[in-house]
Amino acid sequence: MLAKRIIPCLDVDKGRVVKGRKFQNIQDVADPVELAKRYNEAGADELVFYDITASNEDRDIFLDVVENVAREIAIPFTVGGGIRTVEDIHKVLRSGADKVSINSAAVSNPEIIKKAALKFGSQCIVLSIDAKEVAENSWQVYINGGRKNTGIDAIEWAKRGEQLGAGEIVINAIDADGEKDGYNIALTKAIADVVNIPIVASGGAGTIQHFADVLKEGAADAALAASVFHYEEISIPELKDYLESDAITVRSENEWK
Repeated sequence: MLAKRIIPCLDVDKGRVVKGRKFQNIQDVADPVELAKRYNEAGADELVFYDITASNEDRDIFLDVVENVAREIAIPFTVGGGIRTVEDIHKVLRSGADKVSINSAAVSNPEIIKKAALKFGSQCIVLSIDAKEVAENSWQVYINGGRKNTGIDAIEWAKRGEQLGAGEIVINAIDADGEKDGYNIALTKAIADVVNIPIVASGGAGTIQHFADVLKEGAADAALAASVFHYEEISIPELKDYLESDAITVRSENEWK
């Protein structure tokens, strides 16, 4: 069985790690380089970096911050935010990212997934989907940091993303973001059931049990979280010990070192 992954997420605005609720009420948290080093040493399996205002502000991602983080960590590193072209993807990979996450640009130009996967390999291309429930068991895709509803069905979009060449999908449940009431199991499972690429669940982690639930019941391959790690409410070694005791396979702390 493939090991399940635990992934801290750094939402970055103006060079600082921030955190909000339901993509709003953004608060300053920490320096991204220092936080990244802490997670690298704590046994995180990967790290995700999102420049959360780059797309909405129509500007390029902060490549200097990406370079500084990449220099300090040994674990796989995914970067997203403000990615609009294949050249943008190339710049981010050249700055030290292992994978690039595409969200808003993929919705407006789906061919970017196909072109990027052909050029850099599917393993480098992550389709990030921000989804909000619009009716019972029905979710639509939002873009520009959760600000704009596209009207696109999230399940169908995930299927198309895989067909175009994405190697992984991150599913961000906007309704659960920052609430700490648990991941959206129904949404995660609905997408896991229709694609054959890894699924990363995002939004809603509040307890260790929430991770176990989404990795088992939600059929997620990885669980992403921010505030519970940033504020040291859950430690990654403690989390992994718990998951192992619940018969969930995880990587050992020093596997990437």
